[in-house]
Amino acid sequence: MLARLRDGRAVEVYDGEGKSIEWLYNSSLGKVVLKILIAPAISHIAGKFLDSGISKFLVSGFVKNNHLDLSDYPNRKYHSFNDFFTRKITPGKRTIDTNPNRLIAPSDGKLSIFPLEKDSTFKIKGCDYTLKTLLRNESLAKQYCGGWGLLFRLSVDDYHRYSYPVSGTKGENIRLKGVYHTVNPRAAAARSIYQENTREYTVIHSSFGDVLMMEVGAMLVGRITNLHGPQEVKRSEEKGYFEFGGSSILLLIEPGYLNPDADIFKNSEENIETIVKMGEAIGSRKE
Repeated sequence: MLARLRDGRAVEVYDGEGKSIEWLYNSSLGKVVLKILIAPAISHIAGKFLDSGISKFLVSGFVKNNHLDLSDYPNRKYHSFNDFFTRKITPGKRTIDTNPNRLIAPSDGKLSIFPLEKDSTFKIKGCDYTLKTLLRNESLAKQYCGGWGLLFRLSVDDYHRYSYPVSGTKGENIRLKGVYHTVNPRAAAARSIYQENTREYTVIHSSFGDVLMMEVGAMLVGRITNLHGPQEVKRSEEKGYFEFGGSSILLLIEPGYLNPDADIFKNSEENIETIVKMGEAIGSRKE
């Protein structure tokens, strides 16, 4: 799969699971297996194993098979696979944009941006969604109609801790139970995975309006851990982390508050993801 760097260069995004995803989502037998894999009970069992010390033997093979570059992380021993997967980055390895009038990326990932139509519909990878179904809250959904959606897709090679994109007052964490599809684009083109998966969101009252930040879990754990309840939060402060599984973060921005950066918008119109890093500026506040 192709994505673009911020300087416009096209890069091939490693997709080691592509053939498996095609089989799971498009073959008759694969769809039977899929029903088992996305069940919360399977993710719970997988999570227990990956939390255990026995699982640490998986780390070296995972690094090799997924071509991971660990130069941004401290060289240390890990107690379990999830201890490795949720590892913290070396301080200073992410540059935080300091301009408060710029929206920053809450995580590493592959970014797509899309308009939220006035009837609350939008598309992700060709699948139709509505804000009402995504949020399970009709009045909240109306608040974002005509605004922007920003989707950050985290794959296994990304840093799986995330931060606040704005400063402000954070509300309650709202958890919506669901299943655990993979967030691979091949799956997203076949199913409305973002409104089927387990997810958690909060609203941050900020100078960018009420920014809704949603974390979406994924196949084989994708466990979401948010560190704070309602309180004042600071831009770039760590918000939480995902355990194993490629996961996603969705930001919803109310109309009249954001000018997305032109390169990201252009790439998204061409159905190409933009590779971003946590703390990088991705849009400006409308004056």
